Amino acid sequence: MSLRHLIRILGPGRKDSRNLTHEEAHRAFDAILSGSESEVEIATFLVLVRMKGLTVEELMGFARAARSRAKIPCMDTPGLVCVCPPHDGFERVAPLEVAAGLIAAGAGARVLILTDRCVPPKRGLTAASVLEGLGLSITFDPDEAESWVAKTRFGVCSVAGMLPALMTLRRVRNDVVIRTPLATVEKLLAPSNAAVLLGAQGGPVLGTAVEVIHELGHPRGIAIQGVEGGVVPSVRKRTRGIELAERHLVPMNVEPEDFGMQSAEEPDMPQFGPPPDDLGTGDNPELIRYVADTTRAVLAGQPGPSRNATLMTAALILKAGGFALTLAEGIDQATRALDSGKANEVLARVSEMT
Repeated sequence: MSLRHLIRILGPGRKDSRNLTHEEAHRAFDAILSGSESEVEIATFLVLVRMKGLTVEELMGFARAARSRAKIPCMDTPGLVCVCPPHDGFERVAPLEVAAGLIAAGAGARVLILTDRCVPPKRGLTAASVLEGLGLSITFDPDEAESWVAKTRFGVCSVAGMLPALMTLRRVRNDVVIRTPLATVEKLLAPSNAAVLLGAQGGPVLGTAVEVIHELGHPRGIAIQGVEGGVVPSVRKRTRGIELAERHLVPMNVEPEDFGMQSAEEPDMPQFGPPPDDLGTGDNPELIRYVADTTRAVLAGQPGPSRNATLMTAALILKAGGFALTLAEGIDQATRALDSGKANEVLARVSEMT
């Protein structure tokens, strides 16, 4: 069944248009990743799915097709939490998941961040930008990522390294401009034995994402609608999420005021002037230095909105992995790991590896 035939099934205005079955979605995404379909057909298909709304069956089919072609690290790593923020990054707030992951690793979790650099359409700042500013780097080799997690309890892996076909789709993503199902699928390339902390955009995708995490066999997880669709909760207001625990889906709210973490402002990034038309924030050297300095300041114990947001994110990692029963307990564990210097010890070990 060709992608063109599936496009006709999705066609708007047709009386017989419908959602795709799991099998049809699997075939469609496998065809997209195979390189056998034209860029025009791929773009048309992705936009049509975005317009009608993605179903759980479709997202499961897409994710399983992607996983079948990917080389996924840490498949047998116990106590692993995969952190899955948006790969096209951030424009308004600093990506704090590196600092949060180092803190959670210092508190006893094993943390693998799945990300990439300058992914269209946003081409924003990601964990890769933070590591670059720190003089480190992500790895494109899944085996190396697994080794880093085993030896340091922390790693950051390029999803394009796990599934190279995603790199070939970047021109399509750039030309389409809007987010498509690719932005959700790439966050679902975690090993099925791992707990997952996944960032979700506003709207119904939150429920869809956590149901798919459940159906893909993950033992635990949290989908959270953090700032700019990331895993970092707001320090100004409530952040919605859904937790998967013991096969049950439980709504959750992160209230910064409950933990003494509320701030008047988010940890926003400064404006250094508009970037050239062909560059995103992820290409801006001044912003890369800024987010690296922000991470250093958090790890050095500097108080403020960035510290508060990072500690709440580390608590979410620990809760998602079952290391903390409550967010309050997770914040206590994260604070001890940060203030005792254990997070910096993890960073030192990572620096030796890279």
